[in-house]
Amino acid sequence: MEELQKDLEEVKELLKKASRKRIHDVLLAEKNKLEKEIRNHPPPKLKAEISEEERQPAMGYTVKINNYAWDQSDKFVKIYITLSGVQHLSAENVQVRFTERSFDLFVKNLNGKNYSMTFNNLLKPISVENSSQKIKTDMVLILCRKKQEEKWECLTQVEKETKEKEKASYDTSDPSEGLMNLLKKMYAEGDDEMKRTINKAWVESREKQAKEDMPLDI
Repeated sequence: MEELQKDLEEVKELLKKASRKRIHDVLLAEKNKLEKEIRNHPPPKLKAEISEEERQPAMGYTVKINNYAWDQSDKFVKIYITLSGVQHLSAENVQVRFTERSFDLFVKNLNGKNYSMTFNNLLKPISVENSSQKIKTDMVLILCRKKQEEKWECLTQVEKETKEKEKASYDTSDPSEGLMNLLKKMYAEGDDEMKRTINKAWVESREKQAKEDMPLDI
């Protein structure tokens, strides 16, 4: 592009000096040709644009976000996601897509990585058009607008079903059966020390029961 410009300037100088019509016409045709080439040539990138591209790091792999906190008001369910440095990204790099019973977050190119989070089967319907996100210091805040102003017990239908199953496993009309179910759950989820403690208590309980059931000597 720079060379074409120099050629055009030189042809213009020669045109000024040309006294013969034939030479003048040849130079004029060359001038028009060079001007057309310059018009059709793509413009050079601005220095600022190049430096901006050079500053952009290469996009890396995608990390699934598992840690979050949530809260609610009468109108909104609020999900807080901690992401260091997210406030330095442009708004286009933090995308949230809402549906009536779900949302997914995608953060592009944060410290060379992408981040994603998906919530399906929200406990209750939300208003898509009135839900939004806010970028704060080291945090993304997702605001899900409730369709009905009522309290949510948890975020998703799956969480609610899990809690109900856990409650049913030890909430029975027979207190001893409920205690047994609770001990079984503690044993299954406990560490080695917890399992040894429960085993010891179980053995002692059986021995005590056996002694109580023994007939008295006459």
